[in-house]
Amino acid sequence: MVDKLPDQGAEGYQRGLGTRQIQMLAIGGTIGTGLFLGAGENIAKAGPSLILTYAIAGLALFFVMRALGELLTYRRTEGGFAGYAREFLGPFWGYATTWTYWIIWVTTGMAELTAAGTYIQKWWPEVEQWQTALVALVILFVVNLISVKLFGELEFWFAMIKVAAIVMMIMVGLGVLIFGFSDAGETAAVGNLWEHDGVFPEGASATIMTLQMVMFAYLGVELVGVTASEAKDPEKNIPRAINSLPLRFALFYLGSLLVILAVVPWTAFKGGASPFVLAFDKIGIPGGGDIVNFVVLTAALSSCNAGGLYSTSRMLRTAGVNGDGPKLLSRLNGRGVPVLTVVISALVMGIGVVVNAVVPEKAFEYITSVSTGGALAVWTVIVVSHMIYRRKAKAGVLAKSSYRMPWAPYSSWAVLAFFVFVTVTIAWESDTRIALYVMAVWAAVVLIAWPFVRRASQGAAGVKVAVETESTSA
Repeated sequence: MVDKLPDQGAEGYQRGLGTRQIQMLAIGGTIGTGLFLGAGENIAKAGPSLILTYAIAGLALFFVMRALGELLTYRRTEGGFAGYAREFLGPFWGYATTWTYWIIWVTTGMAELTAAGTYIQKWWPEVEQWQTALVALVILFVVNLISVKLFGELEFWFAMIKVAAIVMMIMVGLGVLIFGFSDAGETAAVGNLWEHDGVFPEGASATIMTLQMVMFAYLGVELVGVTASEAKDPEKNIPRAINSLPLRFALFYLGSLLVILAVVPWTAFKGGASPFVLAFDKIGIPGGGDIVNFVVLTAALSSCNAGGLYSTSRMLRTAGVNGDGPKLLSRLNGRGVPVLTVVISALVMGIGVVVNAVVPEKAFEYITSVSTGGALAVWTVIVVSHMIYRRKAKAGVLAKSSYRMPWAPYSSWAVLAFFVFVTVTIAWESDTRIALYVMAVWAAVVLIAWPFVRRASQGAAGVKVAVETESTSA
C-alpha cells in the first residue's frame, strides 16, 4: 500500500473530482442506454403504453430511494447500502450485496459496450459489434488507469452532452408538433399516442413484458444515494438529491418518450436501433440523425466509463478494505488508482466482447436481463434493510430519521411485490430467462466463497487486534 498523498482522502483515493464534475455526474447518471437503445425494441413491442411502464417503474424506484434516503440520514455507513445490509441483515448479506453490486455493473458495462457497437454500425455497417466493443473497452481501461482527474473530466463532458442533447431533442420535437416544420411535420401529432390501434396496441401482456428493459433503464438511480452519503450536510443534501428524482424521471424518460412518440408513430420503430436516432432521421434535419447517434454513443461510453470501470474497480477495492475479499484488492498505486481492481473489472467485462462475437443479435437482451436480475436483488436488500431499521426505530432501539419513507411499511411491501412480479416476467420469456440461470450460478458462487472470505476476514481482524494490543503494551 502506498503512503497517503497530500491530496488524498482517508481511503487513500486522490480527491480529483470537483464540485461541477460531481453535480454533472449525478444528473447525467439518470440517462443511459436502457432509454437510448432499449426503448426502441420496447416501443415496437408495446407502443405508447411503454410510457405507463416507465411511470410505474419510476414510482417504485422512487420509493426505494426514499427508503435508502431514510437510512442515509439515520446514519452514514461504510460501503453505502452494503453497510446497511451488514448492519440489519448480517455480515453475509453485506458481503453478498457488495459482490452482487459489482457483478451488476460489470454486466451493465458489457451492455454499454454492446450498445456502442450497435451505434457505430449506423456509420460503418461493416464493423462488427465485438470489434467496437473491444476498442471502446481498451480506451476506457487506459483512461481509468491514468488518474481520477482525467476520468472526472471525461465523464463531465460525456454527461454534459447527454443532458444538453436530451433537452434539445425534446425542444425540437415540441417545435415539430407546434409549428409543423420538418419532413415529419405533416404526420406529427399528439394523436399518434392513441390513434394507431390505441394506447395498448399489442395488448396489456406485451406492455408487461417490457418491464425487464424498463427496470434496466433505471439501473444506477441508487448511485445518487451513495453519492449523497458523502455529503457535508446530509440532513439537507440527501433529501434534496432524492426529491429531485421524479422531476428527472418525468423530463428524461416520460417527457422524451412522449415527444418522440407524438412526432413519429410507434409503428415506425424497431428493435436494435435507437428510437431517438430513428425519430431525427424521420424529422429530416440535415445531419440530425448523425448528431443524435453521436450523443447516444457518448451516453453508452459514459455509462461504461463511470459504472462499468470506475465504480466496479472501487467496489472491488472496498471489498478488500472491508474484509469481503482478498486484502490484495485494497492496494493503490502512486496516483491513488486501484490498478489491480481496474484490470480485474476490465477482464471480466471482456466477456461481453465474446458474447457480441458469438450472438450479436441477442447480446444486448441477454446482458441487460442479467443486470436487471442483480439490480432487483440489491434493491430488495435496500428495502428489507429499511423495514428492519424502521421496526427498530419504532421500538426505540435506534434513532428516528427526519427524512422518512412515505406510507411505510405498506409502500415497502408494495415495492417488494412489484419486484416479484418483474422477476416473473423475466422468467416468462426464454431470451430473458437466462438471467435467472446466471443469477442462480452467481448465488452458488457467493455461498461457496463465503466461508473462505469469513475465515480470512476473521484472521485479518485477529492480527489487527494483536498488533494494536502489542503496540499499546509497548
